[in-house]
Amino acid sequence: MQKRTLGKGGLEVSAIGLGCMGLSFGFGPAVEKEAGIALIRSAFEAGVTFFDTAECYGPFANETLVGEAVAPFRDEIVIATKFGFEDGDARKPMDSRPERIRAVVDASLKRLGTDRIDLLYQHRVDPNVPIEEVAGTVKDLIHAGKVKHFGLSEAGERTIRRAHAVQPVAALQSEYSLWWREPEQSVLPTLKELGIGFVPFSPLGKGFLTGAIDASTSFGASDFRSIVPRFSEANRKANAALVDVLGEIADGHGVTRAQIALAWLLAQHPSIVPIPGTTKLHRLKENVGAAAVALSSDDLSAIESALREIRIVGDRYPAQMQQRVDR
Repeated sequence: MQKRTLGKGGLEVSAIGLGCMGLSFGFGPAVEKEAGIALIRSAFEAGVTFFDTAECYGPFANETLVGEAVAPFRDEIVIATKFGFEDGDARKPMDSRPERIRAVVDASLKRLGTDRIDLLYQHRVDPNVPIEEVAGTVKDLIHAGKVKHFGLSEAGERTIRRAHAVQPVAALQSEYSLWWREPEQSVLPTLKELGIGFVPFSPLGKGFLTGAIDASTSFGASDFRSIVPRFSEANRKANAALVDVLGEIADGHGVTRAQIALAWLLAQHPSIVPIPGTTKLHRLKENVGAAAVALSSDDLSAIESALREIRIVGDRYPAQMQQRVDR
Protein backbone atom coordinates (compact mmCIF):
# COMPACT_ATOMS: atom_id res chain seq x y z
CA MET A 1 0.00 0.00 0.00
CA GLN A 2 1.04 3.59 -0.56
CA LYS A 3 2.43 5.48 2.43
CA ARG A 4 1.66 8.97 3.63
CA THR A 5 3.30 11.24 6.20
CA LEU A 6 1.47 12.93 9.07
CA GLY A 7 2.98 16.20 10.21
CA LYS A 8 6.54 17.40 9.84
CA GLY A 9 8.07 14.87 12.22
CA GLY A 10 8.27 12.02 9.74
CA LEU A 11 5.37 9.91 11.02
CA GLU A 12 4.85 7.57 8.04
CA VAL A 13 1.69 5.45 7.86
CA SER A 14 -0.29 3.49 5.30
CA ALA A 15 -2.58 5.65 3.14
CA ILE A 16 -5.57 3.95 4.77
CA GLY A 17 -5.53 2.99 8.44
CA LEU A 18 -7.84 0.86 10.56
CA GLY A 19 -10.16 2.37 13.12
CA CYS A 20 -10.37 -0.36 15.75
CA MET A 21 -13.12 1.08 17.98
CA GLY A 22 -15.97 -0.94 16.50
CA LEU A 23 -14.30 -4.22 17.37
CA SER A 24 -14.99 -3.51 21.05
CA PHE A 25 -17.37 -0.59 21.38
CA GLY A 26 -19.88 1.74 19.79
CA PHE A 27 -21.61 -0.23 17.04
CA GLY A 28 -23.14 -3.13 18.88
CA PRO A 29 -21.68 -6.07 20.84
CA ALA A 30 -17.91 -6.53 20.83
CA VAL A 31 -16.52 -9.15 18.48
CA GLU A 32 -14.96 -12.29 19.88
CA LYS A 33 -11.33 -11.73 20.84
CA GLU A 34 -9.98 -14.23 18.30
CA ALA A 35 -12.01 -12.62 15.51
CA GLY A 36 -10.76 -9.16 16.42
CA ILE A 37 -7.15 -10.29 16.46
CA ALA A 38 -7.60 -12.06 13.13
CA LEU A 39 -9.08 -8.97 11.50
CA ILE A 40 -6.29 -6.68 12.74
CA ARG A 41 -3.65 -9.12 11.54
CA SER A 42 -5.40 -9.43 8.17
CA ALA A 43 -5.25 -5.65 7.89
CA PHE A 44 -1.50 -5.73 8.43
CA GLU A 45 -1.11 -8.45 5.83
CA ALA A 46 -3.05 -6.23 3.41
CA GLY A 47 -0.62 -3.35 3.95
CA VAL A 48 -2.23 -1.40 6.80
CA THR A 49 0.36 -0.02 9.22
CA PHE A 50 -1.78 2.51 11.12
CA PHE A 51 -4.05 1.28 13.92
CA ASP A 52 -6.29 3.61 15.93
CA THR A 53 -7.60 2.89 19.43
CA ALA A 54 -8.38 4.72 22.70
CA GLU A 55 -8.64 3.99 26.40
CA CYS A 56 -12.37 4.72 26.35
CA TYR A 57 -13.13 2.11 23.69
CA GLY A 58 -14.56 -0.59 25.86
CA PRO A 59 -13.47 1.12 28.07
CA PHE A 60 -9.92 -0.29 27.99
CA ALA A 61 -10.72 -3.54 26.15
CA ASN A 62 -9.83 -2.22 22.71
CA GLU A 63 -6.29 -1.24 23.67
CA THR A 64 -5.68 -4.71 25.08
CA LEU A 65 -7.04 -6.29 21.90
CA VAL A 66 -4.93 -4.11 19.64
CA GLY A 67 -1.82 -4.68 21.71
CA GLU A 68 -2.12 -8.44 21.52
CA ALA A 69 -2.99 -8.42 17.84
CA VAL A 70 -0.04 -6.30 16.72
CA ALA A 71 2.56 -7.84 19.04
CA PRO A 72 4.17 -10.00 16.29
CA PHE A 73 4.81 -6.93 14.10
CA ARG A 74 4.83 -4.10 16.64
CA ASP A 75 7.94 -2.40 15.24
CA GLU A 76 6.47 -2.30 11.74
CA ILE A 77 3.31 -0.38 12.57
CA VAL A 78 2.02 2.83 14.15
CA ILE A 79 -0.32 2.75 17.14
CA ALA A 80 -2.49 5.78 17.90
CA THR A 81 -4.40 6.04 21.16
CA LYS A 82 -6.12 8.79 23.14
CA PHE A 83 -6.67 10.37 26.56
CA GLY A 84 -9.27 12.88 27.63
CA PHE A 85 -12.16 11.47 29.67
CA GLU A 86 -12.62 11.03 33.39
CA ASP A 87 -11.89 7.39 34.34
CA GLY A 88 -11.50 6.57 30.66
CA ASP A 89 -15.28 6.69 30.24
CA ALA A 90 -16.64 8.72 27.30
CA ARG A 91 -19.93 9.17 29.15
CA LYS A 92 -18.18 11.15 31.89
CA PRO A 93 -16.75 14.69 31.80
CA MET A 94 -13.53 15.48 29.99
CA ASP A 95 -10.32 15.30 31.99
CA SER A 96 -7.01 16.43 30.53
CA ARG A 97 -5.24 17.42 33.74
CA PRO A 98 -1.49 16.74 33.46
CA GLU A 99 -1.58 14.07 36.18
CA ARG A 100 -4.43 12.33 34.38
CA ILE A 101 -2.59 12.40 31.04
CA ARG A 102 0.51 10.85 32.61
CA ALA A 103 -1.56 8.15 34.32
CA VAL A 104 -3.42 7.31 31.10
CA VAL A 105 -0.18 6.97 29.16
CA ASP A 106 1.33 4.58 31.70
CA ALA A 107 -1.85 2.48 31.76
CA SER A 108 -2.15 2.48 27.96
CA LEU A 109 1.45 1.35 27.54
CA LYS A 110 0.72 -1.65 29.74
CA ARG A 111 -2.50 -2.56 27.93
CA LEU A 112 -0.86 -2.16 24.54
CA GLY A 113 2.17 -4.19 25.64
CA THR A 114 4.58 -1.64 24.25
CA ASP A 115 7.20 0.84 25.39
CA ARG A 116 5.95 3.82 23.39
CA ILE A 117 2.80 5.33 21.92
CA ASP A 118 3.47 6.42 18.37
CA LEU A 119 0.67 9.00 18.23
CA LEU A 120 -1.12 10.28 21.33
CA TYR A 121 -4.30 12.30 20.80
CA GLN A 122 -6.26 14.45 23.17
CA HIS A 123 -9.66 12.84 22.53
CA ARG A 124 -11.68 15.98 23.12
CA VAL A 125 -10.64 19.50 24.06
CA ASP A 126 -11.05 20.04 27.80
CA PRO A 127 -12.40 23.56 28.48
CA ASN A 128 -11.08 23.40 32.05
CA VAL A 129 -7.42 22.80 31.15
CA PRO A 130 -5.51 25.27 28.95
CA ILE A 131 -4.39 23.56 25.76
CA GLU A 132 -0.88 24.89 26.34
CA GLU A 133 -0.76 22.86 29.55
CA VAL A 134 -1.94 19.76 27.71
CA ALA A 135 0.60 20.22 24.92
CA GLY A 136 3.36 20.84 27.45
CA THR A 137 2.54 17.63 29.30
CA VAL A 138 2.65 15.61 26.08
CA LYS A 139 5.91 17.36 25.18
CA ASP A 140 7.40 16.09 28.45
CA LEU A 141 6.16 12.57 27.68
CA ILE A 142 7.82 12.78 24.26
CA HIS A 143 11.09 13.80 25.88
CA ALA A 144 10.71 10.85 28.25
CA GLY A 145 10.38 8.49 25.28
CA LYS A 146 6.88 7.29 26.19
CA VAL A 147 5.23 9.12 23.28
CA LYS A 148 6.50 9.85 19.78
CA HIS A 149 3.98 12.29 18.30
CA PHE A 150 1.16 14.55 19.52
CA GLY A 151 -2.34 14.74 18.06
CA LEU A 152 -5.66 16.46 18.67
CA SER A 153 -9.21 15.29 17.99
CA GLU A 154 -12.24 17.45 17.11
CA ALA A 155 -10.24 20.62 17.84
CA GLY A 156 -10.98 23.98 16.26
CA GLU A 157 -8.57 26.32 14.49
CA ARG A 158 -7.67 28.44 17.52
CA THR A 159 -6.96 25.43 19.72
CA ILE A 160 -4.83 23.82 17.01
CA ARG A 161 -2.68 26.93 16.67
CA ARG A 162 -2.21 27.33 20.43
CA ALA A 163 -1.24 23.68 20.90
CA HIS A 164 1.07 23.64 17.88
CA ALA A 165 2.98 26.62 19.27
CA VAL A 166 3.94 24.56 22.34
CA GLN A 167 4.42 21.09 20.82
CA PRO A 168 4.17 20.44 17.07
CA VAL A 169 0.92 18.64 16.27
CA ALA A 170 1.41 15.70 13.91
CA ALA A 171 -2.24 15.06 13.17
CA LEU A 172 -5.78 16.17 13.82
CA GLN A 173 -8.46 13.49 13.94
CA SER A 174 -12.00 14.62 13.19
CA GLU A 175 -15.02 13.42 11.29
CA TYR A 176 -14.79 14.15 7.57
CA SER A 177 -16.54 12.50 4.65
CA LEU A 178 -18.74 13.19 1.67
CA TRP A 179 -21.61 13.79 4.07
CA TRP A 180 -19.77 15.81 6.71
CA ARG A 181 -17.57 18.48 5.16
CA GLU A 182 -17.45 21.13 7.87
CA PRO A 183 -13.64 20.75 8.32
CA GLU A 184 -13.19 22.36 4.91
CA GLN A 185 -14.32 25.72 6.31
CA SER A 186 -11.39 26.56 8.59
CA VAL A 187 -9.75 23.41 9.96
CA LEU A 188 -8.32 21.97 6.75
CA PRO A 189 -6.81 25.30 5.61
CA THR A 190 -5.17 25.63 9.03
CA LEU A 191 -3.72 22.12 8.87
CA LYS A 192 -2.32 22.73 5.39
CA GLU A 193 -0.77 26.01 6.51
CA LEU A 194 0.90 24.46 9.56
CA GLY A 195 1.91 21.17 7.93
CA ILE A 196 -0.34 19.01 10.14
CA GLY A 197 -1.82 15.74 8.91
CA PHE A 198 -5.52 15.00 8.94
CA VAL A 199 -7.02 11.65 10.00
CA PRO A 200 -10.74 11.49 9.14
CA PHE A 201 -12.78 9.15 11.32
CA SER A 202 -16.14 7.87 10.10
CA PRO A 203 -14.97 8.38 6.50
CA LEU A 204 -17.85 6.17 5.35
CA GLY A 205 -20.46 8.03 7.37
CA LYS A 206 -20.62 5.32 10.04
CA GLY A 207 -21.52 2.84 7.32
CA PHE A 208 -24.17 4.93 5.58
CA LEU A 209 -22.07 5.72 2.49
CA THR A 210 -21.56 2.02 1.77
CA GLY A 211 -25.21 1.63 0.79
CA ALA A 212 -25.73 -1.11 3.36
CA ILE A 213 -27.99 1.10 5.51
CA ASP A 214 -31.42 2.36 4.44
CA ALA A 215 -34.66 3.61 6.00
CA SER A 216 -35.62 0.09 7.08
CA THR A 217 -32.38 -0.63 8.97
CA SER A 218 -32.70 -1.09 12.73
CA PHE A 219 -29.97 -0.47 15.30
CA GLY A 220 -29.54 -2.25 18.63
CA ALA A 221 -29.50 -0.41 21.94
CA SER A 222 -25.71 -0.68 22.17
CA ASP A 223 -25.26 0.81 18.69
CA PHE A 224 -24.29 4.48 18.91
CA ARG A 225 -26.20 5.23 15.71
CA SER A 226 -29.48 4.55 17.51
CA ILE A 227 -29.20 8.00 19.17
CA VAL A 228 -27.66 9.95 16.29
CA PRO A 229 -30.16 12.34 14.65
CA ARG A 230 -28.70 11.76 11.18
CA PHE A 231 -29.62 8.08 11.52
CA SER A 232 -33.30 8.56 12.31
CA GLU A 233 -35.54 6.71 9.87
CA ALA A 234 -36.73 9.94 8.26
CA ASN A 235 -33.23 11.32 7.85
CA ARG A 236 -31.90 8.06 6.42
CA LYS A 237 -34.64 8.17 3.86
CA ALA A 238 -33.90 11.82 3.02
CA ASN A 239 -30.15 11.21 2.74
CA ALA A 240 -30.55 8.22 0.42
CA ALA A 241 -30.03 10.57 -2.53
CA LEU A 242 -26.34 10.81 -1.63
CA VAL A 243 -25.99 7.04 -1.61
CA ASP A 244 -27.71 6.84 -4.98
CA VAL A 245 -25.31 9.34 -6.53
CA LEU A 246 -22.33 7.49 -5.08
CA GLY A 247 -23.68 4.29 -6.61
CA GLU A 248 -23.84 5.86 -10.07
CA ILE A 249 -20.26 7.14 -9.78
CA ALA A 250 -18.99 3.83 -8.41
CA ASP A 251 -20.65 1.86 -11.20
CA GLY A 252 -18.89 4.05 -13.73
CA HIS A 253 -15.53 3.10 -12.22
CA GLY A 254 -16.32 -0.55 -11.58
CA VAL A 255 -15.78 -0.11 -7.83
CA THR A 256 -17.98 0.24 -4.73
CA ARG A 257 -19.55 3.24 -3.04
CA ALA A 258 -17.17 2.86 -0.10
CA GLN A 259 -14.15 2.87 -2.39
CA ILE A 260 -15.31 6.06 -4.12
CA ALA A 261 -15.90 7.74 -0.74
CA LEU A 262 -12.42 6.80 0.50
CA ALA A 263 -10.72 7.63 -2.80
CA TRP A 264 -12.38 11.05 -2.70
CA LEU A 265 -10.87 11.70 0.73
CA LEU A 266 -7.42 10.56 -0.38
CA ALA A 267 -7.62 12.92 -3.36
CA GLN A 268 -8.33 15.97 -1.20
CA HIS A 269 -4.73 16.28 0.07
CA PRO A 270 -1.66 14.01 0.36
CA SER A 271 -1.59 14.34 4.15
CA ILE A 272 -5.11 12.93 4.63
CA VAL A 273 -5.25 9.37 6.02
CA PRO A 274 -8.77 7.99 6.60
CA ILE A 275 -9.29 5.27 9.22
CA PRO A 276 -12.42 3.30 8.28
CA GLY A 277 -13.44 0.70 10.81
CA THR A 278 -15.09 -2.64 10.25
CA THR A 279 -15.66 -6.02 11.87
CA LYS A 280 -15.91 -7.86 8.55
CA LEU A 281 -13.00 -9.20 6.51
CA HIS A 282 -14.66 -8.53 3.15
CA ARG A 283 -15.26 -4.90 4.14
CA LEU A 284 -11.64 -4.59 5.24
CA LYS A 285 -10.46 -5.79 1.83
CA GLU A 286 -12.89 -3.42 0.13
CA ASN A 287 -11.64 -0.44 2.16
CA VAL A 288 -7.97 -1.26 1.57
CA GLY A 289 -8.71 -1.56 -2.15
CA ALA A 290 -9.76 2.10 -2.22
CA ALA A 291 -6.10 3.12 -2.05
CA ALA A 292 -5.72 1.87 -5.63
CA VAL A 293 -8.70 3.87 -6.96
CA ALA A 294 -7.43 6.96 -8.78
CA LEU A 295 -9.89 9.80 -9.32
CA SER A 296 -9.03 12.32 -12.02
CA SER A 297 -9.72 16.04 -11.76
CA ASP A 298 -12.68 15.48 -14.05
CA ASP A 299 -13.97 12.75 -11.71
CA LEU A 300 -13.65 15.03 -8.72
CA SER A 301 -15.41 17.87 -10.53
CA ALA A 302 -18.24 15.54 -11.50
CA ILE A 303 -18.62 14.34 -7.91
CA GLU A 304 -18.62 17.91 -6.63
CA SER A 305 -21.21 18.94 -9.19
CA ALA A 306 -23.49 16.01 -8.39
CA LEU A 307 -23.28 16.44 -4.64
CA ARG A 308 -23.90 20.19 -4.82
CA GLU A 309 -27.54 19.44 -5.55
CA ILE A 310 -27.97 17.22 -2.49
CA ARG A 311 -28.89 18.59 0.92
CA ILE A 312 -27.80 16.39 3.84
CA VAL A 313 -30.19 16.45 6.80
CA GLY A 314 -29.76 15.55 10.46
CA ASP A 315 -27.13 16.46 13.07
CA ARG A 316 -24.13 14.15 13.32
CA TYR A 317 -24.24 14.03 17.14
CA PRO A 318 -26.92 14.23 19.84
CA ALA A 319 -26.98 17.70 21.40
CA GLN A 320 -25.08 16.70 24.55
CA MET A 321 -22.23 15.25 22.51
CA GLN A 322 -22.11 18.14 20.07
CA GLN A 323 -21.30 20.40 23.01
CA ARG A 324 -17.98 18.55 23.38
CA VAL A 325 -16.77 19.51 19.92
CA ASP A 326 -14.32 22.40 20.08
CA ARG A 327 -15.10 25.27 17.76
